Amino acid sequence: LEKWLDSIYGKSTYANFEVIIIEHHSERQEPVDFYEEQSLRHGNLKVVTYEGGFNYSAINNFGVRHASGDYLLFLNNDIEIITPGWMEELLGFCQRKGTGAVGGKLYYPDNTVQHAGVVIGLSGFAGHVLTGRRRSDVGYFGRLKAIQDVSAVTAACMMVKRSSFEAVGGFDEDFQVSLNDVDLCMKIRKRGELIVLNPNMEAYHYESKTRGLETTPEKQERFKKEILRFRKKWKETLKAGDPYYSPNLTRVTGDCTLRGRHEVSKVWESLFPGKKED
Repeated sequence: LEKWLDSIYGKSTYANFEVIIIEHHSERQEPVDFYEEQSLRHGNLKVVTYEGGFNYSAINNFGVRHASGDYLLFLNNDIEIITPGWMEELLGFCQRKGTGAVGGKLYYPDNTVQHAGVVIGLSGFAGHVLTGRRRSDVGYFGRLKAIQDVSAVTAACMMVKRSSFEAVGGFDEDFQVSLNDVDLCMKIRKRGELIVLNPNMEAYHYESKTRGLETTPEKQERFKKEILRFRKKWKETLKAGDPYYSPNLTRVTGDCTLRGRHEVSKVWESLFPGKKED
């Protein structure tokens, strides 16, 4: 969290913002002392406490109720900003008429790509494209360098117009951990607004540094339920295919190689053995 805050205040050249930290069940005194220290240090920072169980959607909806701005920037605590002027890179597109949300380009600590947009239909639901590529790579037809419209971006770093967020009812709290950000983007697109990826805004994402990965049977079961719910909710969209991704490219992985026959069914079978794909 300290690295997160230092990068925000150290790299931001746009000054008209507030920082809202959502405290959730810290078990030690150190975070509480840190909050107090940072609140005294930064006049535009406040801490609010969420008391319920872990639900990413509910926590962020709670945070929005304490925000005063016209633009909402969702930012995980495992993000470290790289780009000076990063906020302007997001705001410049988000304030355009017809744009609902904007995301940036995120890297793993080893300078490989973690996020450069979400493709609907990957692995039978949704996935990041061109992950693992070098930071310097141009990507498929310049996809890693071009400012572009996409179907969705990750809420690890996503700016949303408040009016758009409220119009679609915010995050769907039935998606407790996964796919809530993709679902939000889909709802925004459904009302006719665009989702933009701006790779000129760069940051490190120490993915799942706080919560850990989906490795326990309980977490994996919850993840599968969220996949099934997403597929049911956006069945027609999945059937039509991602409008920003060629139908000739693979939907098994996000490496933009050519598509093979029956490949999505193979992914489905690996996730849900013996269950027929709907």
